[in-house]
Amino acid sequence: MEFGNEFYWFILIGLAAQLVDGALGMAFGLICSSVLLSMGLPPAAVSASVHAAEVVTTGVSGASHAYFRNIDSRLFWRLTVSGAVGGAIGAYVLTRLPGEAIRPFIYLYLLVLAVLILLRSVGRLVPKQEVKRVPVLGFFAGLLDATGGGGWGPLATSTLLARGGTARTTIGTVNAAEFVVTLVVSATFFMTIGLQHIEIVLGLLVGGVIAAPLAAWFVRHVAERVVLKVVGVLVMAISLYQIGRAWLF
Repeated sequence: MEFGNEFYWFILIGLAAQLVDGALGMAFGLICSSVLLSMGLPPAAVSASVHAAEVVTTGVSGASHAYFRNIDSRLFWRLTVSGAVGGAIGAYVLTRLPGEAIRPFIYLYLLVLAVLILLRSVGRLVPKQEVKRVPVLGFFAGLLDATGGGGWGPLATSTLLARGGTARTTIGTVNAAEFVVTLVVSATFFMTIGLQHIEIVLGLLVGGVIAAPLAAWFVRHVAERVVLKVVGVLVMAISLYQIGRAWLF
């Protein structure tokens, strides 16, 4: 199997995206999907390719977070089962219907969460209680991820951090749970539209596998307030970009 020069760009995209995702609990799918969509690929094919690559990258990322003890096992199972169900439904719907209508409203919600996270990072907000309906959060995060190719981390990580979750274990657990959700989403896509664009999948996969252990080490050793600030800024940027793309362009 021969690949062109674009293959190495896909490796760099996967590496950069996984460094961000593994360290901050979000943005692999968003970064990769944005680049691939800009190349003119259809949304279903983009989401299928990104999730196929993520089966391996999230597995390595989850294992790396487990090695550095960044995972809360109770939170993991509460997110995983419902997230897999939501992801399967979202993948099935995307192959038949456009999944763009509700996304601007989701990103308005994320914009509010970004403000809350930034307030918490500077000590101006102390959450009174953690998220109680974690399975509901997991379901909608999985649904958004499958239909948009990048919603799992922004929705799950941001909500948990805004409501008082510890940065290290929240990011590690969300990354680990994403492996199961991605596996289910990818299987759904495979059964409906098959596996396409092998060069893209392998490029993203190689880059992501290289970056995953480095990102897990980063979140283990960097101060929580620093992580919260970076996450807050990233979520705000993602939200504003997506809202602008949906309503202004």
